[in-house]
Amino acid sequence: MRLAEIESIMLNIGIIGLACFVFFIIYDLSKKSKAGKFGTIILFSVLGLGLGAFLIKTIAIALLES
Repeated sequence: MRLAEIESIMLNIGIIGLACFVFFIIYDLSKKSKAGKFGTIILFSVLGLGLGAFLIKTIAIALLES
């Protein structure tokens, strides 16, 4: 296995780990602020939208390059 392949795999694992951590932070924020169901949905949709846009951009770039 070449170094570029290992770097690509580790980058994907790192991005997935970062996404999971961001969702944990949003969940923890909603619990500490006692946001309720509606507030939690709003927090996940608004704050998760930024993460979603980053992931969509990454996927779009990968599709365009291939």
